[in-house]
Amino acid sequence: MNQVPAVRLNNGTSMPQLGFGVWQVPDSEAKKTVATALEAGYRSIDTAAAYGNERGTGKALAASGVPRGELFVTTKLWNSPKHRWGRDEVLRAFDDSLGKLRLDYLDLYLIHWPRPMRDDFLTIWQTFEEIAASGRARAVGVSNFRPEDLERLRTVSPLVPAVNQIELHPLFPQAELRALHASLGIATEAWSPLGQGKELLALPAVASVAAKHGRSPAQVVLRWHLRLGNIVIPKSVTPSRIRENLDVFGFELDADDLAALDALGAGGHRIGPDPAVFDN
Repeated sequence: MNQVPAVRLNNGTSMPQLGFGVWQVPDSEAKKTVATALEAGYRSIDTAAAYGNERGTGKALAASGVPRGELFVTTKLWNSPKHRWGRDEVLRAFDDSLGKLRLDYLDLYLIHWPRPMRDDFLTIWQTFEEIAASGRARAVGVSNFRPEDLERLRTVSPLVPAVNQIELHPLFPQAELRALHASLGIATEAWSPLGQGKELLALPAVASVAAKHGRSPAQVVLRWHLRLGNIVIPKSVTPSRIRENLDVFGFELDADDLAALDALGAGGHRIGPDPAVFDN
């Protein structure tokens, strides 16, 4: 089994730096897909209430035979419909996710989007504090939070998010936000670490680095993330690619490789929603 490095979160919890994401995996396929990932050696699984596949993911975890203590399971609060969320709604949503996942506790629970126009993520975060204090989530954090959102959390709570999961890939490297995370003790986790579609992986610069090392474009991009210290959760439903995305520890990128990949981010090309306006 590949030895995946661990990232020590700000509360002392240890999290695998490379995990498996299940975004866009139908619930009917989640059990098989997550089982394949666990058999390949992944031990960190990232899902969300909004993905609609917590039940299938939970079935795979329960059937895997992997001891609970070896697993790191993340899910996220989808604070929808479009109204201000209160404490009781957050607690019900948390319990619902635990039940679907067939777990007694989560390793990481995230606010999926800040939705600043609703002005309720401060109340949600204070409820997350309560969940963390209960021990039913080993760590709590956020996703898609901007610097100003993180600053607002500091006005109501001494609890610093353990993780901020954000869009991050060579076309959108988020250097300033990563630097802020480092200064606050927040781990940076990348969603869509390989971009979406074939745009990033087909670029000549990526292909050149991949050919140099005899690796796939996806492998060199994941290696770039790991060198930056990012936590990554690549997603695939293809068994060979699931295994390939874990096989990224037998080579190193040199300074020229890193410079070539870093240069791709000059334009700051976002492919997902803008957290400032997203309210779906």
